[in-house]
Amino acid sequence: MSFQTGLSGLNAASRNLDVIGNNIANANTVGAKVSRAEFSEIVAASTIAATGKTEGIGVEVSTVSQLFSQGSVNVTGNQLDLAINGNGFFPITQTDGTPAYTRAGEFKLDRLGNIVTNAGANLMGYPTSITGVPTGSNLQPLQLPTSVPIAANMTTAIEAEFNVDARAVVWDSVLPNIPLTTYGTSLTVYDSQGSAIELPMYMRKTANDTWEVFTDPTDGTTASASVAATLNFGVNGALLSTVPALPTIAVTSPNPTIGTFTTTLDISGTTQFATRFAVSKLVQDGYPPGDFVSMKIDDKGTVMATYSNGQSQAAGQVALADFRNVQGLRPSANGTWVETLGSGQPVLGSPSVGKFGALRAGALEASNIDLTSELVNMMTAQRTYQANAQTIKTQDQVLSTLTNLR
Repeated sequence: MSFQTGLSGLNAASRNLDVIGNNIANANTVGAKVSRAEFSEIVAASTIAATGKTEGIGVEVSTVSQLFSQGSVNVTGNQLDLAINGNGFFPITQTDGTPAYTRAGEFKLDRLGNIVTNAGANLMGYPTSITGVPTGSNLQPLQLPTSVPIAANMTTAIEAEFNVDARAVVWDSVLPNIPLTTYGTSLTVYDSQGSAIELPMYMRKTANDTWEVFTDPTDGTTASASVAATLNFGVNGALLSTVPALPTIAVTSPNPTIGTFTTTLDISGTTQFATRFAVSKLVQDGYPPGDFVSMKIDDKGTVMATYSNGQSQAAGQVALADFRNVQGLRPSANGTWVETLGSGQPVLGSPSVGKFGALRAGALEASNIDLTSELVNMMTAQRTYQANAQTIKTQDQVLSTLTNLR
């Protein structure tokens, strides 16, 4: 029986050396977690039944557990590198369609714009609006529109702020008349196909503290009968009223099929002071089509894509998954874990919400393997192996002595 005891010790020590060797091999693997062989004593049940006393007959490896403590977060500067600082796993869908979970945030963009792991698994997340507001709770692959431009957006609102000169003379009160273009500006608006249209905006003083706004002058000295708005100012130079309250402007597209479309004009911030005419704000909400240029991910997991037309749009939000019993997860290939009955089903959520850790873009989580500790463990395991081999050798010597009795 002593031979079997020593043999069990050799097997357990060999398994321990395998675990330690795997730890050392993965000391530089992103997101790797240290493993530990856990042993238990083998007891002879027949001896307990006969004598009521326990008798150990060896050792076995009861399990190999993983320690999911936090690894150090190392800054890389690559926006597709992600690190979790706290609890959680990245949910991914492997190439065979099965779900898995990982702490390795070395993500890439494939030719279709999907965010994938080095093994080609899709990173999963929540759908959002283009402003980053979540629009659903079902996971979907995170994908950026890298192959085709994003669609154009027609101008529907213009916001302008300017100061008209209180010292200006009233229109038609002098000869020759002041050119209508004296107090004016212009901006570019867009139709539904993204064609740029230059929209002029001119102002003339029709009475003290009263101005008219035109967007379709026929020449430099007169204006068409279409007045976009009438502005009335108070004695302190602030705008008292706009007639109409929210003016609309008709814009003609160069494409006859599109024809004419309207946009609102917000000029509520206009003032009249005795200083030169100046435009302080002139913005509109339209834009032409744009190609993908770059991306970034914030600490909430929102994926923001930047396009050649200057727009930034959200393309989804990275999701995180956690488990009631992470020790129940089964290690798989490519630095992943898969769900088991022992782990329970995943609990999904967003970074920095509840028990989920924060997300750090441009960084990677290093393994939590302490190389120095593993080398010491390896020496201890080696001595344990040698000691068990010595018990077999000693038992052999005892058996040899018995068989050589005369």
